[in-house]
Amino acid sequence: MSRFLLGRLWQSLVLLFLVSLIGYSVLLLAPGGPMSQFALTPGITKADLDRIAAQMGLDRPVIVQYADWLWHLLQGDWGRSFRGGEPVLSIILGHLPATLLLMGTSTALAIGLGSFIGIAGAIRRHSAFDYASTVGAMVALSVPTFWFGLVAIYLFSLKLKWFPAGNMYTIGDGSLTDYLWHLVLPATVLALVDVAVWSRYMRTATLDVIHQDFVRTARAKGLTRRRVLFKHVVGNALLPMITLAGLQLPTILGGALVTETVFTWPGMGRLFLDSLGYNDYPVVMGLLMFSAVLVLIGSLLADLLTALADPRIRLA
Repeated sequence: MSRFLLGRLWQSLVLLFLVSLIGYSVLLLAPGGPMSQFALTPGITKADLDRIAAQMGLDRPVIVQYADWLWHLLQGDWGRSFRGGEPVLSIILGHLPATLLLMGTSTALAIGLGSFIGIAGAIRRHSAFDYASTVGAMVALSVPTFWFGLVAIYLFSLKLKWFPAGNMYTIGDGSLTDYLWHLVLPATVLALVDVAVWSRYMRTATLDVIHQDFVRTARAKGLTRRRVLFKHVVGNALLPMITLAGLQLPTILGGALVTETVFTWPGMGRLFLDSLGYNDYPVVMGLLMFSAVLVLIGSLLADLLTALADPRIRLA
């Protein structure tokens, strides 16, 4: 186990370095740059722009800028925002709870509903429910998330007026009920695609387990269908889903970026797009590295939980 953890730690460090290098290079290739927002200021001169660039450290060679940023990052200094001068890490942590709330709710909804649909479809194979769930999953996987979001806002907010069209809470309210009411639409929209993925994987895993010898043996012993299903089939079918949960984290983060923008949800996804629009490189790179760390941790936890849940798996 310790050898496995050391190997994964080394791989993670290499991946984080490559992510930082590629991300920094892509930002430098983007048109404009951090100085473009100052260049549009009326009456500003070239001398003023040079002075601002020197203050921000943008007058140095690119490799020096990257090495300096990476060195400070390793020391725990994530830099400061080009817009307001606030520490990058505090900005990210300020938006993190909103994203965790949205991701946690949508993930719980996707796992619960997706598992139920997948198991029910496997048990009632080739039934009307199975065909309907298959078609629904294909539609959910084919339509962009932002389209679902816009349709949900138009139908449930503008027409029916059941839910708020955006934001995390109503100004002046901020009660738990108000938070939950604002959470319904974005969490449901974000969960739609994941429900489709979970239901398809769960259906396949359940069908695979149903035809195993130990299930036939349990039935031959006279166990009821319900007992065989919940004690032998579902428990074993859920094992591959642990790994899927870790692999789905990048997809959830990407979906949260779109969903938070559509519903003006004050999370990390919306912060990323806002910072990208202002060419706020320190915040963009901070969010990129923070997300990469979350993905790597999720993948590692998925592997460890799978090994703990299934005695047949050994980590070397």
